[in-house]
Amino acid sequence: MKKYIAELVGTMVLVLLGCGSAVFAGSAADTVGAGTGTIGVALAFGLSVVAMAYCIGGISGCHINPAITLGVWMSGRMESKDALMYMLFQVIGAIVGAGILAALVSTGGHAGPTMTGANSFDVGETAQAFLAEAVFTFIFVLVVLGATDQKRGAGNMAGLAIGLTLALIHIVCIPITGTSVNPARSIGPALMEGGQALSQLWLFIVAPLVGAAFSSLVWKYLGSEEKA
Repeated sequence: MKKYIAELVGTMVLVLLGCGSAVFAGSAADTVGAGTGTIGVALAFGLSVVAMAYCIGGISGCHINPAITLGVWMSGRMESKDALMYMLFQVIGAIVGAGILAALVSTGGHAGPTMTGANSFDVGETAQAFLAEAVFTFIFVLVVLGATDQKRGAGNMAGLAIGLTLALIHIVCIPITGTSVNPARSIGPALMEGGQALSQLWLFIVAPLVGAAFSSLVWKYLGSEEKA
C-alpha cells in the first residue's frame, strides 16, 4: 500500500507545484505563465519530478504519470494489478492537487486566467495537439525507460535526467497544449475547471497513452540483448 500512497502524494505534488506555477505566475497577464515565463513553468514541472524522484523513487519508482506506468507495464517491469493501482492513485493524487489549487484561488487573489492550470488547445487544432502530446510523451517515456533500465540506465542520476527532459518538453509544448504528457495531470485540473478543459480531456488521456505504448515497443528493441 505504501507504494500506492507514494504515487498519490507524488502526483499531488506535481500538480500542485507544476500547475500552480502556471496558475499564480499567470496573474501578471492574460497568458498562463506570463509572470515567470515558459521557462519558469517548465522548470517547475521538471524540478517537481526531480524532487519526487529522490523522495519516493525508492518506494514506488516515482512514476506519478499513467503514461509512464503503461510504458513500464508494457516493458514487463511490473504486474498488471500494480499498474492499475498506480494509475488509480495517480489520478486521485492529481485531483487532490487540483483541489488544493482551486481552494487557493477561491480564497484569495493572485490567480491567473486558469483556476488549476488545465490543458487545452485552440479550436481547429485537434490534430496538432494530438500529435504533440503523442510525440512528446513518446520521447519522455522513452527517456524514463532508458534512464531507469537496470543494465543500461543512469542509476542515481535517473531522476535528474527525467526531470530535465520533462522541463525541456514543456518549453516546446506549452504554447501548443499547455503540455500534459501525463493523463493524471490533465484529469485533476479538468475535473475542477470543467468547460473546455473537460470537453477536450479525452485527447490528453488518449494521446499520451498512445505515445507511451510506442515508446515501450521502441525501448524493447533498443534495450534488448540482440545485436542489430
